[in-house]
Amino acid sequence: MFRPVKLFAALLKWPIWPLLKYKIVPEHPVTELALDPGRPLFYICATESAADFAAIRQICAKLGLPDPAADVSLHGSLHPRTLFLEKPHSLLFKRGHTHALAQGQALLQAHLADPALNAQLVPVALLWGRAPGKENSIKWLLGEAHAPNWLAKLLIVLISGRHTLVRFSRAVSLQQMAAQFGASETTAHKLLRMSRFHFYRQRLAATGPKLVNRAQLFNALLAAPALKKAIDDEAKSKRITVKAARQEARKLLLEIAADYRASTLRVGDRVLRWLWNKLYKGIKVNNADMLRELAQKGHEIVYVPCHRSHMDYLLLSYVIYQQGLAPPHIAAGINLNFWPAGPIFRRGGAFFIRRSFSGNKLYSAVFREYLCQLFSKGYSVKYYTEGGRSRTGRLLQPKTGMLAMTLQSMLRGIERPVTLVPVYLGYEHVMEVNTYLRELKGSGKQKESVWGVLKAIRNLRDYGYGYVNFGEPITLNTYLSQQVPDWKHSIHPLEVQKPQWLNPLVGSLADHIMQRINQAAALNSINLLALCLLATERHTMARSELTQQLAFYLQLQRAVPYHQQVSVPEESASELIDHALSLQKVQQHNDSFGALISLSDDNAILLSYYRNNILHLFILPAIIASAILHQRSVSQQQLNAVMQQLYPILQQELFIELSSPELYCNAVLQHLVDTGLAVQQQGGYCAPPQHSQAFSMLSLLAHNAEHSLQRYAMVLQLIQTQGPQSRAELEKHSHQLAQRLLSLHGITAPEYYDKQLFATLLNALKDKGYTQTDEHSRVSATPRLAQLNDTIAGLLRSEVLQSIHSIVPASDD
Repeated sequence: MFRPVKLFAALLKWPIWPLLKYKIVPEHPVTELALDPGRPLFYICATESAADFAAIRQICAKLGLPDPAADVSLHGSLHPRTLFLEKPHSLLFKRGHTHALAQGQALLQAHLADPALNAQLVPVALLWGRAPGKENSIKWLLGEAHAPNWLAKLLIVLISGRHTLVRFSRAVSLQQMAAQFGASETTAHKLLRMSRFHFYRQRLAATGPKLVNRAQLFNALLAAPALKKAIDDEAKSKRITVKAARQEARKLLLEIAADYRASTLRVGDRVLRWLWNKLYKGIKVNNADMLRELAQKGHEIVYVPCHRSHMDYLLLSYVIYQQGLAPPHIAAGINLNFWPAGPIFRRGGAFFIRRSFSGNKLYSAVFREYLCQLFSKGYSVKYYTEGGRSRTGRLLQPKTGMLAMTLQSMLRGIERPVTLVPVYLGYEHVMEVNTYLRELKGSGKQKESVWGVLKAIRNLRDYGYGYVNFGEPITLNTYLSQQVPDWKHSIHPLEVQKPQWLNPLVGSLADHIMQRINQAAALNSINLLALCLLATERHTMARSELTQQLAFYLQLQRAVPYHQQVSVPEESASELIDHALSLQKVQQHNDSFGALISLSDDNAILLSYYRNNILHLFILPAIIASAILHQRSVSQQQLNAVMQQLYPILQQELFIELSSPELYCNAVLQHLVDTGLAVQQQGGYCAPPQHSQAFSMLSLLAHNAEHSLQRYAMVLQLIQTQGPQSRAELEKHSHQLAQRLLSLHGITAPEYYDKQLFATLLNALKDKGYTQTDEHSRVSATPRLAQLNDTIAGLLRSEVLQSIHSIVPASDD
């Protein structure tokens, strides 16, 4: 039926070869899309183009898929394997129609006659170049138009052939469609209509919406009613003319707005591919299929990743681009707007945000209007709810400003569903980790500059693997409907809305995002080795014992997973150790008794950062181990009581979220029994014999909770013994006590230097009713605090408790 296309495609096979370089998404379509080689397979494509057909034939041959040019025999009748939705435009003649309607109906009729056929119809989208084009652009009309003529296609192949994206989608079940809708011409029309819409969504997801001219965008923003009101208010408050206030608003837009360029993305793709090959052994991506599905359904995607490093900006955008999706506009700190990085980031989609909006109503209005415009135009956006990079490796308490503005944008009447995608970013080496501890100890934050970039480039080396895990998405429309059923009554297309429910809902949503980031954590060789070695007194273990402990942690996360989205290494414990040795994170020494694995003093401090990345996955098992270890016998009811007290505090500090903490802890306890790390006796559980390997492994597990419990014990002792004191005094004294313990016990954990952790703990104690505030805003204990203090004391080593009590003596009451 399309013999001329087959002929021209065959002739183009070799001429097109040097012009074609493509990215296939997903990378392994047969396995990732669950294509069944035992069932008949057909393709459906957008345009009947010889260049497209030649490229698809070449790609299918590489993947080992059936030849698109071959016919398929169904009960003695031959059917073309490929359906084309429409013909390209013609330079001289009227555009004709393809035979897709007749082909589709014939296939449906064959399945209606024999339901056992169950052929697979696979949509294949071919995008020559990924430039979104510009609104009202002649270039877009020539080079990016839908179904271009042969001359325009020639230009496209020559210019964009080496930036081609090929997207295979999940197969449509022709048997199911025939059974449900029949095999009439109407059903065939329905099939083609669904396919057209599918390809439209594919293109939109891969390129993003067409770009708006920057000057036109600024004029439209300045004419928005909310911003015009803010300009008038600025003129009145500062006693300047409206023209001057408008000019100030335009300057702010120039400071904030991105200058998105497709050419920058293409160059950036090549540079970053080189950079990742230089820096990392590979980038491991998990749950990206969910992301592509959201984009295909037309969701407005807002990426909300954790923030470990400046590399986050580049890594996540690169991964999104490699997944066949348009890179997002990125909210970047104004500190990164230095030459030459600032202009490059801006052309890559970065828009710059000041650390604080306070006292500048015009800036707030300009930024809010710009963000709302991005959403209304359909651009995906990325911002960091933590506000800055974590210096300790734990997630920071979220900043809610960007989230609030996202919800306010929804209240302007965005039609598409808006979905937040939490993203866990993990590294086996964070480039800035050496500076983080110095900053926590009080040295000033180093200002970003071109010299810092050049120094970082000079030190590039193998940093192991990077990890990008996409967490469970949160569709804001659904979330709002659950929390505030009548939220749509607050929608106003012109004015900024601040309903009473906004602030508390934003706070709850921010915590929910952080919990889902942690649910998608990535275990790797470095953070797992840090978990083991930092629990030892001299940061040294026999390799055989280390292998056994690592294997136990891997087994624990597989048998009793914290969450299904946590990624666990496929390598064995021994292979993980060899990998860490190759990265020079640990050292191996041999003596007559065997190999020893150890950390240098410097690496012991740095590796605590990586341990903190995954501490939330092991904190509850560690507390269970502490209870078993420090008490002669403990019942399951007693353990559950301990968890009921500590879980709410840990949840607020470490962003833990379990559907049933009690069931999870009971499963962990049973696993400890099954592996011999706990002994079940009549009426309770106890530790194995002290000389046994199991006792040593239980001790190492328990140590992972020790630093957190010590900090809790410090603060509780101060509150209980020192009487009412101001919040500032309490935070100061807690920090001073932590420094004393650092000296007495040689503790090197960076969180002891982080004043914010003490502030978070005080908030949790207040929220859970352990403390109260008097009329002078002083913090004092409630009767419940003594019980919590006793519980924590029962989980700590006696020498640590003695140090705390000697520094802060108990009251005589």
